[in-house]
Amino acid sequence: MAREMRKATMAFTLLALGLTGCAGGGDDASAAGRPRDGGTLRVIGSSDVGHLDPASMASVGAYGLARTFARTLFGTRASNDFQETIPVRPDVAERIPTRENGDISKDRRTYTVRLREGVLWNTEPPRPVTAHDFVRGFKRLCNPASPSPGKGYFISTLKGMKEFCDGFGSVDAKDAGAIAAYQRDHEVEGLRAKDDRTLVFDLKQPASDFLNLLTLPYTAAAPQEYDRYVPDSPEFRQNTISNGPYQITEYKPGMSYVLTHNPAWRQEADPLRERHVEKIQITLGQDSPEAVQQQLEQGVADLAWDQPVPTSAIPRLRNDHRFAIRETPSNSPYLVFNTLSPNNDGALGKREVRQALQYAIDRSALIKIVGGPSVAKPLHTVIPPGNSGYAPANHYPTPNESGDPAKCRDLLAKTGHSGLTLKFPYRTNSVHKLIAQSIAENLDACGVKTELMADSGGSFYAGTISTPENARKGEWDIAAPGWTPDWYGNNGRSIIQPLFDGRDYGQNSTNYGGYNNPEVNALIDAALTAPDPSHAAGYWQQADQKIMQDAAIIPLLSRSHTIFHSSRVHGAYFLPTSAGYDYTRLWLN
Repeated sequence: MAREMRKATMAFTLLALGLTGCAGGGDDASAAGRPRDGGTLRVIGSSDVGHLDPASMASVGAYGLARTFARTLFGTRASNDFQETIPVRPDVAERIPTRENGDISKDRRTYTVRLREGVLWNTEPPRPVTAHDFVRGFKRLCNPASPSPGKGYFISTLKGMKEFCDGFGSVDAKDAGAIAAYQRDHEVEGLRAKDDRTLVFDLKQPASDFLNLLTLPYTAAAPQEYDRYVPDSPEFRQNTISNGPYQITEYKPGMSYVLTHNPAWRQEADPLRERHVEKIQITLGQDSPEAVQQQLEQGVADLAWDQPVPTSAIPRLRNDHRFAIRETPSNSPYLVFNTLSPNNDGALGKREVRQALQYAIDRSALIKIVGGPSVAKPLHTVIPPGNSGYAPANHYPTPNESGDPAKCRDLLAKTGHSGLTLKFPYRTNSVHKLIAQSIAENLDACGVKTELMADSGGSFYAGTISTPENARKGEWDIAAPGWTPDWYGNNGRSIIQPLFDGRDYGQNSTNYGGYNNPEVNALIDAALTAPDPSHAAGYWQQADQKIMQDAAIIPLLSRSHTIFHSSRVHGAYFLPTSAGYDYTRLWLN
């Protein structure tokens, strides 16, 4: 145990050292003078979000969008200094609860949160955001139509959340009235509105990261009007309501968004956001990162929606003040196995097969694809550097990170599963097609055929790999999603639990391959009930080791985010959890 705790301490030392890397000129956020109001921010990119409903959002793009219209109790501040983005700060809450100010009980199981005045919905007439709206938001996490991928965080933390969610599963997922009635008629034991401005949370056991959980978009307040619609349905998406600085005034699915000022928003009631541009225009359907980059450099557009800077452009942009490499300690992408697939006689359900395939991958080729060693490093653990519980390890080493196809073939032959054919859906935006093609070539070298399937229009996550029925039917075998932690700092839970806790597997789960190991589940529970973050980190590290021994995924890259803005953009402050600049802080020439 001493050796394990020493590794955990190493991980926290890495966090303390900071991750403020920025290549190129970075941003002139503080050098351009006083912000100017007005103008239209033009954002262009490829795919729509998988989920627009805050309760079920699961992508970095959706997180960035939610910040403009869906406020949470707490949040983080955008900054180009990574360390400044870590602390939890009040948003709709008046202050940070502590034991000293009496908002956290002595046994650390009861949190009292008081809401600030002046936070309003953009209804006619505007009305205050209340504690009851936050209770509604939490109840919507377990709705049967579009459940939250983050519901597991709260099932394991809040008293009565599991029972509430279990009962919700039997409600008709297509009946908005039945969904609203269940929420109205059933309570969560550990969640109550003491009055219009006071929320009380009762936890199953102390959780040192509970305030981090309350920063997540899933936990945003939900107005009573949302009860009229099936969650995240087309009708819901046309009727979002805002309590942030912007409101969605036009939405054409898969094509565009227009955001304009929310007339009910007040700067004095929002400590995390500002509002400078008059309008935000998001245009989708442009899959080519080169075409997007060209428009940014020419000043035809201002920001990329879901496209990092193309690899070919990085060398010439190194000293351009509009370009930066921002730290986003993440597993992006990684290769996940559908352990439930019936294809190939259920081969991917067998650990030995997955272990053999670990040796196929040429990570050196993938690093070149995404921009070289200044952008990405090879990754061999579930938890990337810069996150709680990280410790260096390599269970499946290959020469020069280039793969070992001979060993892969030999180990596969011993399993009796040579001649595999794997269905491989891939995202069409950015460099994901090139990554998929590279992995397919690696697998081919060890005798494994792949069926590459382009998966565009925002369907990759929501329509393909997050649907258990598709997994069980064998509609896919391997995929290359990415994972950016939901928060940084004390964040072991934000990687291992959502990706590998088999007990929460279901619709919209981010445990895409249906992995379930009782030993890992027990380590998750041990980490969640640990007395302090350093002890928790030791358990997260043990879980990482076990998951890699099971070869549930193939980690590929620990990758930073390359980002560029047009010449007229100022005030560009980065949000690592959304892999983008904070739209609410930007202003234009």
